Amino acid sequence: MRIDLVIESENVFTGTSDAAKPGAIAIAQDRIVAVGSHDEVRAFVRKENEGGELPPVRAMGDALIVPGFHDSHLHFFHSAIYASPLATTFLGKNEADCVQRMVEFSKSRPKGWLLAQGWREYRWDPPVLPSKASLDEAFPSRPVALYSGDAHTLWLNSAALAELGLDRTSVPPAGGSYDRDDEGELTGIVREAAAMELMPKIMGSFTDEEVADAYRGFFARLAENGVTSVCDMSLMASPGLDFIRDDVHASLLERGELTARVHLFPTLLEDMSRFETMRATYTGPMLQAPGFKQFFDGVSSQHTAWVTEPYTNAQFEGDCGRPTVEPDLMRSYIMAAASKGYPVRIHAIGDAAIHAALDFFEEARATYGPLPDGRRNCLEHLENFLPGDIERLADLQVVGAVQPPHITLDPGGPERDLGQERVPLMWPFRTMLDEGATLAFGTDSPVVDVNSMNVLYTAVTRQDPETHAPCGGWLPAERISMAEALRAYAQGSAAAAGRERELGTIEPGMLADVTVLDRNVLTCEEDDIQKTRVLATFVGGRCVYER
Repeated sequence: MRIDLVIESENVFTGTSDAAKPGAIAIAQDRIVAVGSHDEVRAFVRKENEGGELPPVRAMGDALIVPGFHDSHLHFFHSAIYASPLATTFLGKNEADCVQRMVEFSKSRPKGWLLAQGWREYRWDPPVLPSKASLDEAFPSRPVALYSGDAHTLWLNSAALAELGLDRTSVPPAGGSYDRDDEGELTGIVREAAAMELMPKIMGSFTDEEVADAYRGFFARLAENGVTSVCDMSLMASPGLDFIRDDVHASLLERGELTARVHLFPTLLEDMSRFETMRATYTGPMLQAPGFKQFFDGVSSQHTAWVTEPYTNAQFEGDCGRPTVEPDLMRSYIMAAASKGYPVRIHAIGDAAIHAALDFFEEARATYGPLPDGRRNCLEHLENFLPGDIERLADLQVVGAVQPPHITLDPGGPERDLGQERVPLMWPFRTMLDEGATLAFGTDSPVVDVNSMNVLYTAVTRQDPETHAPCGGWLPAERISMAEALRAYAQGSAAAAGRERELGTIEPGMLADVTVLDRNVLTCEEDDIQKTRVLATFVGGRCVYER
């Protein structure tokens, strides 16, 4: 065995303990082969290498070396598009401000669709839904589509509605809706499955080469943030609409341009052939298809998350949201996947969705036993629990894939929508870890940016990464330590991808995915976490980013 690289630092966090200590890492090909003190590793290398020759040594001084960050839940296609010149992103101050931003953006794209993402009307002043009228005034003949920040709602102008073939007679698909005014005319607001169904028609305006360029740009953004692996998650449950572009990833891999490991999770349907083809085709260390994704509900802010008791600010009697897939059908999906040993990851935000999903996972486990080869089922987002379900999550070894910056996306929203009694069971990271659950961190990009320091900052402070509110953190008892956050962002996410045996820690035998930070986030002040910069990112021992 020939050692190809040694990385040394005064602060190495392997992920197997809570502290960092001086050390070195020896890498052969794409694997870590030795970890220890500087002297121990150098002695090992001289013994292994012919003639006692030392390979290149990267001395990182007192920088912090950590296992590479792994974003356990993002939507690669949309993240890439919205991070590229093909589209734009903004929250906006109000409806008029958003329209003006689109006018400015149109100057850089004089033809075709205009696309944006990020608006959230409940954070506007005033907090009211927009309509097609304001867009029509600015864009009477050019199609415009603005995707909401939570990726569940579209705001369209009349030209876009016409281009998409929608009018007052149109019937939305199951699990979706078209907002209408008092006269029955479409307002331009399209929700849930109905919105998601339209995205391929809108995104189809981009060429394959434009998409590939957007992917390259987004991979560079990931590397800059120390992200060495991602889970590319299905965006929607309808057949053919998951936006898992395995062809683009495969093309970049063939060209040697894949700079993060990619794990594909297409939609779970009765016909599993597409996934099974991916699973058989992508078997290398950089590109794999580990399992499925499905969707059980929507989001709390729009009252589409499925909750057990009505929303505190109910819009009608019995306003409990709804499952996006009928429970009996979801059960059949999960049981069919379990019979073949395939893991399933389910979008479940409301407590009713979480509870039912755990019931199905429990039945599948009792019927077919644990999943083979260390694979794990996962629940995605997990915003509010019923008492007892956190313990069940841990007992069933279901991974909780969560996105820390989601906690503060809607200040006051949990209290407004669910009330004070349910708030203590929302995003309960500390309680989940104390019960023995596995947390996997991600961003749900493009809902939240892939800024790795924002992920860590919010996890340990429970404060918004932009405003730093509220002082002391929202539900501060649910704060977790930085060491726990780093493990969730590496080991936990590796578990969600079914790869915790080869990713997530700095140990011999593991793949050499390493992130180097310019300060020790384990010991620095909380206010300094976001000032931390990635100095270098290594994937399989190859440096894919260096500041």
